[in-house]
Amino acid sequence: MAKSTAKKVVFISSFPPRKCGIATFTSDLIKNASAAAKGEFEPLLVTMRSEDHKYEDPVKFEIRQNVKSDYICAADYINLSHVDAVSVQHEFGLFGGDGGAYLSLLLDRLKAPIITTLHTVLDDPSNDYHKTLTEVCKASHQVITMNERGVGMLRDTYSVPDRKIKLVAHGIPDLPFVDSNYYKHEVDLEDRRTILTFGLLSENKGIEVMLEAMPAIVKVEPSVVYIVLGMTHPSVLRRDGESYRLGLQQKVEDLGLKEHVIFHNRFVDDQELHNFLCAADIYVTPYLNPKQLTSGTLSFAVGAGKAVVSTPYWAATELLADGRGKLVRFGDSKQTAQAIIEILQDDSLFYSLRRNAYEYGRSRTWPKIGQIYWKLFGAKRMPLGIAAKTRLSAGETISNIEVPEPSLDHLQTLTDDTGMYQHATYTIPNREFGYCTDDNARALIAMARYYALHPEPQALKLLDTYLSFTMHSQNGDGSVKNFMDFDRNWWEDEPLNDAFGRVLWALGTIMAKPPTPEHLSIAKDCFDKSVGLVQRQMPRGMAYSIFGMADYLKQFPGASDIKRQLELAADGLATQFEENAYPDWQWFEDTLTYDNAVLPHALFVAGLTFGNKKYLEAAQKTCEFLLANTFNGEYFSFIGCNGWYERGGARAVFDQQPLEAASTVMMLQAGYDATQDERFLTLQRKAFDWFLGRNELRVPLYDFKTKGCNDGLTREGVNANQGAESTLSFHLSLLTMVESPAQRWAGRRTGLTKQTGKIQRPIKAIRSQTEAGKQQVEELT
Repeated sequence: MAKSTAKKVVFISSFPPRKCGIATFTSDLIKNASAAAKGEFEPLLVTMRSEDHKYEDPVKFEIRQNVKSDYICAADYINLSHVDAVSVQHEFGLFGGDGGAYLSLLLDRLKAPIITTLHTVLDDPSNDYHKTLTEVCKASHQVITMNERGVGMLRDTYSVPDRKIKLVAHGIPDLPFVDSNYYKHEVDLEDRRTILTFGLLSENKGIEVMLEAMPAIVKVEPSVVYIVLGMTHPSVLRRDGESYRLGLQQKVEDLGLKEHVIFHNRFVDDQELHNFLCAADIYVTPYLNPKQLTSGTLSFAVGAGKAVVSTPYWAATELLADGRGKLVRFGDSKQTAQAIIEILQDDSLFYSLRRNAYEYGRSRTWPKIGQIYWKLFGAKRMPLGIAAKTRLSAGETISNIEVPEPSLDHLQTLTDDTGMYQHATYTIPNREFGYCTDDNARALIAMARYYALHPEPQALKLLDTYLSFTMHSQNGDGSVKNFMDFDRNWWEDEPLNDAFGRVLWALGTIMAKPPTPEHLSIAKDCFDKSVGLVQRQMPRGMAYSIFGMADYLKQFPGASDIKRQLELAADGLATQFEENAYPDWQWFEDTLTYDNAVLPHALFVAGLTFGNKKYLEAAQKTCEFLLANTFNGEYFSFIGCNGWYERGGARAVFDQQPLEAASTVMMLQAGYDATQDERFLTLQRKAFDWFLGRNELRVPLYDFKTKGCNDGLTREGVNANQGAESTLSFHLSLLTMVESPAQRWAGRRTGLTKQTGKIQRPIKAIRSQTEAGKQQVEELT
């Protein structure tokens, strides 16, 4: 059989039936590149999975946005498919990780040349977004932007060399220049002057501004009708339902415009869209975001030769220059009305705008754009200048592929409508011991972090159950109750516990990652009620409280009272270390007991929050001491709860608790954040592997079948019960691994030596860091 000469190009993008602008763009690009190739083109799709869509050819592989291993498996699939080129449609909101960082997991592993089309370029990006786009451009052989402004930003802001950058316009339909009256009967608009806006609806579209302009327009031209064509954006629909559209419809009624405004709440196909475009007299984009670099809808309108009125966002400024449209101020309904009235009353202006736009659009019709892309895909030699891709280490590959995926299965088993049970007999909830606030607060932390990655209804239901329990545990003075029996009665005399600190930690996590504004309000009220009691806590309760207060400050950086309380708590831990430390015992107490890693972890967090060198130095010393006593050069052997480890005494090897592995995983993440020492990432992976069998007995504690975790490692083997603390410890460890954008670099420089069983300590200068506020990137259509 003769070998096919068709170019195999894989596209990494969203794709229909998903309803978004990137999906539509990719579909049009494939269609027109295929036409240009005349049968010499074989497209394959690696698509970002959305909802429950079922995909057909050419989709070959689906990636779940927030699952790291999917990106790596996709790279393997592409490499084994012998493709000639890779086309990436890049939008920050499309890919998982901070700023879409997970995409680099895929791109860095690909063998074929990569051509990346950027649908958004930010001029003042946060650190996450800058790093992500810089890495994407570094991995790419060619970087395409659709706007002249984008060329300068790529060069000046992201240091992309000129030889890599190519300007290619957004494709537009090749529509005829027609009299709009001819098409009005197709959409039941005979004898009406027609204004059109189309696209997926969201608050940044500024439709309310256009509605406020309509009364003045109607007064001058009573036949006018404004068509708002398009369904609500799916991400808006999931978050807010139809509240924005309902608000617009109420405004139409309040302004007396029911006869002059029509909403078509649906995603229209190409033919229907063309009919509406051809029927429109004026096209309007009253968008509110000045930094929107591309707009497929505006490009379509210009290509169809429409008279356009728009706000001066970046794409519009370029497309409508030189008399191709009229620009009006953002949010100015009065100027918008004046511009539209002028066009409706001045035929000379109306036809001049139309003619200029249509002639300009001839150079960027989809058939011509398809030819440009086909030439890029078919190039025999890609541009030089991309750095050689290094072979990935075994540590990098294992760190990502073998991490299990977060699962709600066993958490749901342990949860009823009151909260999470403390204990289980094997996998069956043990009702005898009831519930505790400690576990429900931990469960709330896990669900807040899980929901931020996977916004599933079931996760939100569990989150609300745990939040309700946590709220109910609060006393009037802000203290908390811990133990509740199966009959929902709180214990009268309960032993000392750390529930208060874990409650603050949980509430702070909700504040840093609120599922809704209402959750933020509830968590803040509860937090403010209790925070005054932080200084009464024991060291571990103080440490948990520090986590919560640091998260509080991520949402409200100016909260002075929280800063004071956090500083007092951190001072207390630092002082306790200074008073108890010896040259051979760099620790806070005379005994290593339970949840040890939480203490250095808290000082790392406090040090990062305040840029405090004293806290960071104490954190590093105690972290290294703990590692020296729990890591033997091959695997972690945590301090056993059957005897602990008192200074000068014998170290208990059993029973080892999952809690210790979890707090170590989180401590090492904070240590890496503070020092950028990649050794911490390698150790973090080894601490996590304790759950999977890299431990004293070489037996796994995590149950891949039930998705639960056994309660401990005893001298005889594993404790077969899968209770709340152990299962939550595993999931908090797993979520820490999954969330970490840096974890993919683990394994490069271990800094470990098996010969001595000790940890090398190349002390780095500790750097103060402040957390940059994350810039919210709108998912553009």
